[in-house]
Amino acid sequence: MVVTVVKVVWAIAAIGVCVLVLLHSPKGDGLGALGGQAQLFTSTKSAEETLNRATWLLTIVFMALTVVLSGGWLTATP
Repeated sequence: MVVTVVKVVWAIAAIGVCVLVLLHSPKGDGLGALGGQAQLFTSTKSAEETLNRATWLLTIVFMALTVVLSGGWLTATP
C-alpha cells in the first residue's frame, strides 16, 4: 500500500519536472542579443524565480523517491 502511494507520487513528480522544464525560457539569447532585442520579450524575474524553485523542489522529491524506491527500503521486512 505504501509502495503504491510512493510510486504514484514519484510518477507525478516525474511528469511535473518534465512540464516545468519545458516551461522554462531558453537561457541563450541567440542572434537577438546582437541587436539588443533579447531583453524586449523576457518574462518577469519573479515568475522565473518561482518556476526555478518549483523545478528544483520537484527534482529533489523525484530524486529522493528514486533512491528510496530503487533501494527497496519500503518493502524490507523486519
